[in-house]
Amino acid sequence: MASIRELHQQLVNKERSAQELTQETFARIEALEPKLHSFLHLMKEEAEATAKKVDEKIASGEEIGLLEGLPIGVKDNMCMTGVPTTCGSRILENFVPPYESTVTGKLKQAGAVLVGKTNLDEFAMGSSTENSAYALTSNPWDTSRVPGGSSGGSAAAVAAEECVAALGSDTGGSIRQPASFCGVVGIKPTYGLVSRFGLVAFASSLDQIGSFGRSVEDAAVLLGAIAGHDPADSTSLNIEIPDYTQYLTPELPKDRKLKIGVITETFGEGLSEEVKTAVEAGIEQFKALGAEIVEISCPRFRYGLPAYYIIAPSEASSNLARYDAVRYGKRSEEADNLLSMYTKTRAEGFGAEVKRRIMVGTYTLSAGYYDAYYLKAQKVRTLIKQDFQKAFESVDLLVCPTAPTTAFKAGEKTDDPLSMYLSDLTTVPVSLAGLPALNLPCGFDSQGLPIGMQLIANVLREDQLLHTAYVYEQATDWHKQSPEIS
Repeated sequence: MASIRELHQQLVNKERSAQELTQETFARIEALEPKLHSFLHLMKEEAEATAKKVDEKIASGEEIGLLEGLPIGVKDNMCMTGVPTTCGSRILENFVPPYESTVTGKLKQAGAVLVGKTNLDEFAMGSSTENSAYALTSNPWDTSRVPGGSSGGSAAAVAAEECVAALGSDTGGSIRQPASFCGVVGIKPTYGLVSRFGLVAFASSLDQIGSFGRSVEDAAVLLGAIAGHDPADSTSLNIEIPDYTQYLTPELPKDRKLKIGVITETFGEGLSEEVKTAVEAGIEQFKALGAEIVEISCPRFRYGLPAYYIIAPSEASSNLARYDAVRYGKRSEEADNLLSMYTKTRAEGFGAEVKRRIMVGTYTLSAGYYDAYYLKAQKVRTLIKQDFQKAFESVDLLVCPTAPTTAFKAGEKTDDPLSMYLSDLTTVPVSLAGLPALNLPCGFDSQGLPIGMQLIANVLREDQLLHTAYVYEQATDWHKQSPEIS
């Protein structure tokens, strides 16, 4: 599939119509879905109706926006009026929201063709999309392997060209890690840059919606379309959103050397040798492009994972208490009183990983343990933020591997939750600090699986993040590779 800008130009030049593009997209989805299972719900009628309106607009001589008529996927934890939103969970299998999330509302206003809701780990809890109650999404580069998670459906759909770009949500790495596994660009913006209204909550102080694209420009265009202040979200930042594509110039600044810090703590034990080699080569590429490379220590970085797996489950325990079988969602048919209705519904509706995190979170918030666990984890979070702040006093950006390994086999880690949690080792600290970061494809391992490099910027420096990533991308061909799905 061509890029957003190329497809836009084709529509403007009337080389193809939005309806033809939509039909081609659904034909590809139909051909690949039996192998990939990227989508949980397709929106063919709505998509065709939107495409028809775009074609009528073009025929009448009106100008169209960059995203108008282009096929976009949406992770199935973002509410859309009249469209099923399951969060990959049985407890919401019959839930059809009566309202629209801010981000999907913005995409509709932009004229994007929303093709469907993508698969995810249940309530976005997982690193492989194996925790979905409905389907196991496969990695397009090797269908025996996972696409990463929790936004695995969106990452796989973009990699397989089932849509030109897609929305995901990132709580502890759920955009960046699957982007790494699937060889695409995935951006987690600064916390508060994109409204969370209509995003089904997992951990409210960490959740952030972001974008997937096959290139930095595609991901930047989609991010620009969804970013901005929203009075409906109390954590939304009231700032002006620039056109991010204006920063996508092919050279680093000439007036001064860009300083990129290599986080030394991320190159130790547990990192695959092939990932290490590819990321180090990526760092050398930055050096060749004119950046100054310096080693940076973030000593509390290694405490990110244990702090995250106290804070996130605690917030999840609170957020998921609303699924009580009274107001919406599943209700057990076996219940004979109020208490059994609560317990049986939640036992039947939630999967093993969600139950595990609810129990951990309820424990860490309980009387006598709050100070020992939750409060201490929040203090560690502050220390991690301070490490990043100190690092950004001497460098412009930070770099490290996105994930310690490439995509692993389906079922390989399902019986070992701790091993699965380690997939988020380098992404979690960034989320705890609320910083913007992205995954940049930087190579392949000996099995032909993509390797990702994580670029991290200071708060609200998406401009610098995207520019630097774009410069690297223009000097390499990794993002141009496509999987051959067999």
